[in-house]
This record gives sequence, structure tokens and C-alpha cells, in this order.
Amino acid sequence: MNENRRPFIAGNWKMNMTAATGAALIEQLKPLVAGANCDVALCVPAILIPAMTEAAKGSNIKIGAENMHWAANGAYTGEIDADQLKEYGVEYVIIGHSERRQYFGETDETVNKRTLAVLANGMTPIVCVGETLTERESGVTNDVLTRQLTVGLQGVEDLTKIVIAYEPVWAIGTGRTATDEQAQETIAFIRSKLAELFCPNCAGKVRIQYGGSMNAKNCKGLMAQPDIDGGLIGGASLKTDFATIVNFDK
Repeated sequence: MNENRRPFIAGNWKMNMTAATGAALIEQLKPLVAGANCDVALCVPAILIPAMTEAAKGSNIKIGAENMHWAANGAYTGEIDADQLKEYGVEYVIIGHSERRQYFGETDETVNKRTLAVLANGMTPIVCVGETLTERESGVTNDVLTRQLTVGLQGVEDLTKIVIAYEPVWAIGTGRTATDEQAQETIAFIRSKLAELFCPNCAGKVRIQYGGSMNAKNCKGLMAQPDIDGGLIGGASLKTDFATIVNFDK
């Protein structure tokens, strides 16, 4: 963690929770994260955004979205547009999560279109990148990340307005986690690549999260790394354990 970059812990509820269970969890979390020295967000299913926004009122918990379409509106059944999110004060949108890539045909090109649309509408995209186990074992992790960054961030004028989440696909929901050293090495590579490809002067200001099974037990070690600025939290964000991660420095 770098003192010049404010830490950011974001939860990704995925396809979990109801209005009732989600609101109950937020009520439990509110006092537990009130004094956090980091930004805190919960990215929730679109149908829950209105209720969770109401539940989080008066707290430091921001409610984010798990996806957003690049079009302003139109015949895109099942998708969500920017105005629909902004109506509820959404500030953060997860873009290009590996599950979107794996199950729903997301590509580097569509990640780019969604990212640019989020930025154009004054919100912050959390852009996900990461390699599969096969890619890591084949030694092509850096090649994969370079491609994802080159295509996914094309046309982004100000890198400091995005958040990047490095999520090794082999560590998502598997209980396997990159070691502190592995996560730091790869995220340091991402930061160096941002400097090389886009902006030497602003790469050091971009917040990069680790997103592979960060939990209450391993968060302190991961957050102690100089290039890791936060976490994109899956399973642990569905429990009060999320507060322990948010309070990693206490």
C-alpha cells in the first residue's frame, strides 16, 4: 500500500443476496466500517441497487454496480445503462470481471467500450484483468495482462479516474490465493505496463486492487505490499468478515 494512493476495498456480491438479507448485512456493517481509513463500496446486483442505496444512507459505504452497457439506451434486453445507475447515485461499476468474460462473452473490446461509457458518465470503472491457471502455468501471464490493458484501456484519457482489479482467475472462488509476493510482483508489472503504454507520470497514481480470494486472514499481508491499494472482495463481502478486510490496518 502506498500512502499517496487512498486504499479502496470493494465488495462484489455477484448473484447473491435479496433486498432483505442485503439490507440486514449493511446494517451490521455500518458501525463496523464507520472509522475506516479507506474508501468502501459494495457492488450489488442491479435489482438491489435502490434498496441497498437506501440501506447505506448516512454511512461511508458506497453502492456500486456489477456491470453496465456502453449504449445510452436501446434494445439490449437484460442490460443496464448509465442513467439507470446514476439515478441512484452509483459511483463505481465493475467492468470485465472474469465471470463476465467466461460465461457471457465479454471481450477486451467490449471491456473497452463499457469502460469509456462509465467514464463519460462521471462514474469510476473498476476494470478487471487477470490470467487463467493454464495461462499462468504456461508462462504467459504478462502477455495476457499486456493485451488486456492495451485493448481494454484504449482511449482512456486520464488513468487516475479508473481503478484496476487484478484478479488471477485461478484464485477466484477457489480458496486459492496468490502469495503476497506473487500478487505484488504481478501488480507491479501492471503498474509498469501502464507507465509504458499510457502515462509514465500517472501510473503511480492509479489504484490497483487484488481480487483473488482476499479474506479476513490474508488481507493484512496483501495490503502491506507497496503496489496493492485494495481488494475486490467476492465471498467475504457477503459476511461481516468484510469489515475485517476494510479495517486491515487496525
